[in-house]
Amino acid sequence: MSSYDVIIIGSGPGGYVCAIRCAQLGLKTAVVEGRETLGGTCLNVGCIPSKALLHATHMLHEAEHNFADMGLKGKSPSVDWTQMQSYKQSTIDTNTKGIEFLFKKNKIDWIKGWGTIPEAGKVKVGDDVHDAKSIVIATGSEPASLPGVDVDEKVVVTSTGVLSLGKVPKKMIVIGAGVIGLEIGSVYARLGSEVTVIEYLDAITPGMDGEVQKSFMKILKKQGMEFIMGAAVQGTEASKTKAKVTYKLRKDDSEHTLDADVVLVSTGRKPFHDGLGTEALGIELTKRGQIGVSDSWETSVKGVYAIGDVIEGPMLAHKAEDEGMAVAEVLAGKHGHVNYGVIPGVIYTHPEVANVGMTEEQLKEAGRAYKTGKFSFMGNARAKAVFAGDGFVKILADKETDRILGAHIIGPGAGDLIHEVCVAMEFGASAEDLAMTCHAHPTYSEAVREAALACGDGPIHM
Repeated sequence: MSSYDVIIIGSGPGGYVCAIRCAQLGLKTAVVEGRETLGGTCLNVGCIPSKALLHATHMLHEAEHNFADMGLKGKSPSVDWTQMQSYKQSTIDTNTKGIEFLFKKNKIDWIKGWGTIPEAGKVKVGDDVHDAKSIVIATGSEPASLPGVDVDEKVVVTSTGVLSLGKVPKKMIVIGAGVIGLEIGSVYARLGSEVTVIEYLDAITPGMDGEVQKSFMKILKKQGMEFIMGAAVQGTEASKTKAKVTYKLRKDDSEHTLDADVVLVSTGRKPFHDGLGTEALGIELTKRGQIGVSDSWETSVKGVYAIGDVIEGPMLAHKAEDEGMAVAEVLAGKHGHVNYGVIPGVIYTHPEVANVGMTEEQLKEAGRAYKTGKFSFMGNARAKAVFAGDGFVKILADKETDRILGAHIIGPGAGDLIHEVCVAMEFGASAEDLAMTCHAHPTYSEAVREAALACGDGPIHM
């Protein structure tokens, strides 16, 4: 039996970051992980492999649609799906081995297997029981499904199975117009699949800025994706090679069916803490099945903490990472902090979509007086030069103080551009502070400055 200062259950972004920070702060640390590789869902079957496919298919799109206009002549590339899958796997391997290296570097023990918590201060893996002064649950989430939808990960698939299909389907149905569904849907649309998205609500990407939702959907339609909105999926029927989806339109309750080679169930994710023994331990859960925690991320059982997708808040890898570092600080006797008001969200389609802070809809509901600064990428020289003029930057600022309250970007490099606004918000900056900061030319970032200028006397290039 081994004894540790902290044992972390789960090696995803929250777990492995927490472990490294704990080790850096002098705590004897171990991580329990049952997969063959470290990194959790994100590195193995989520963020990283999906970005590899997004990048590969974007390169295909550029070759097919923009190369000739740039004077790059020649036969369009063909898709070698097997090689693309190999590229994806090599990307996964590089990242997961990198985490393993960091564990060795920081003298973190990897306890291989699936862990349970028989009592506070103890973690059981297989037949071995390990002592720990503190335990951190970082077991993440798993795909959620719908009644009447049976997933086989071959024809009816989740975000896991869709990354490793045997071939590119001719027709794909995506159930759910959230982040994962739109990212993966855009991958297969660029590969030539007929992609139809079925969404229960009347707008895609629920919770995002309304203007972004409309613009984003228009762009995706232009790229060939089709949408059936306001539709409630009733169920699926699958054979070995085909599937049928039945849905009802909410406006008239009419029932319809649609056929496809593959159905992607992308209706969100749910916290995963099965088999940990949380119920027997007395750990309190929220109504949504998340683990309840205090301001210091401690559960209702003293000495047991939880972070990431398994607790409340957006299910984002970087949110889990922030919580992991914060908990490590707490366990080392320091002060851990996460600013939940400044956590960006990104959709890695092309163009990318990114947001931070409040939306106009939220500000109106709160009765907050605000002003809007907006700038189109069609006014950005760099964006126009690379056929990326679709989209805009919108900055929302307090009407009286000019303090930045939120930002919403749809356009080239949005996932990187949003962090300029994140840093500004972290320091309580005004739109004028951002507008008066010199930005290099020609860069996409100038669009952010122009939107900030639009909160005042107006942008220069519009």
